[in-house]
Amino acid sequence: RKMWRFEFIGEAGIDAGGLAREWFHLVSKEIFDPDMGFWLSSEANQMLMDVNPASKLIHSDYLVYYRFLGRVMGKAMFDGQLVAGHMVPFIYKHLLGWPIAFKDLKTYDEGYYANLQQIKQLADTGEDVEMILCMDFTATVEMLGEKQDVELVPGGADKPVTNDNYVEYFEACFKYKLMERVRPQLNELILGFFDVIPEPLLTVFDYQELELIMCGLPKIDMEDWRENTEYSGDYEQVGEDYPVCQWFWEVVEGFDQEMKARLLQFVTGTSGV
Repeated sequence: RKMWRFEFIGEAGIDAGGLAREWFHLVSKEIFDPDMGFWLSSEANQMLMDVNPASKLIHSDYLVYYRFLGRVMGKAMFDGQLVAGHMVPFIYKHLLGWPIAFKDLKTYDEGYYANLQQIKQLADTGEDVEMILCMDFTATVEMLGEKQDVELVPGGADKPVTNDNYVEYFEACFKYKLMERVRPQLNELILGFFDVIPEPLLTVFDYQELELIMCGLPKIDMEDWRENTEYSGDYEQVGEDYPVCQWFWEVVEGFDQEMKARLLQFVTGTSGV
């Protein structure tokens, strides 16, 4: 928590805040770069970064880097600096110690969540889930181009998914996707963060506010937002020419940057643009 001073080799400059800001930006940008192997783009939103479970196969000392990044993020927040990477929402919840809910799986991987809901629909209509799907308590994961089956519970390969235990299967999938899959990396990231930031100081924030504090308010291009908005239901054919849609955009235009960022978080899961 001591004051840091920065000096770039071969570059003259007095650290009056600008060098520190550049250092945090460059370091965090490099670590969040998918080519480094520590993070990868989220399935649901390419703007969001997710922990790469294959990092343990790429770097022998991978946990050191997650601990380091946690400390960098904590120090950046402590000094009022920003980091150059928006993480998937459930990681901010882990940092705050918030419980992770099953609905978080939808924002993380909507396709995977929809597949689980189809299993529920089959069971609710009285169909034989075991006979139709022939599934067990395993998940197929791909790491570095190789696929492998992972047991979600002990003996999962020999435990079929049935009408009686599909809820247990949902819970096992949820825990694996959002916790167990990258538990060592998350532990080191969180420990590094709290090496700098006292945990009680975060109790006043929700996970969306934490993202805004750590990554800053984005400069939102309203024209780009409108052009890339997808309309559905009654609005699919008419689009933004529908009066209600026009009223919506008129209201949003009147928002300040923070309100626009919060709306963007609500719609897409991140304030990143």
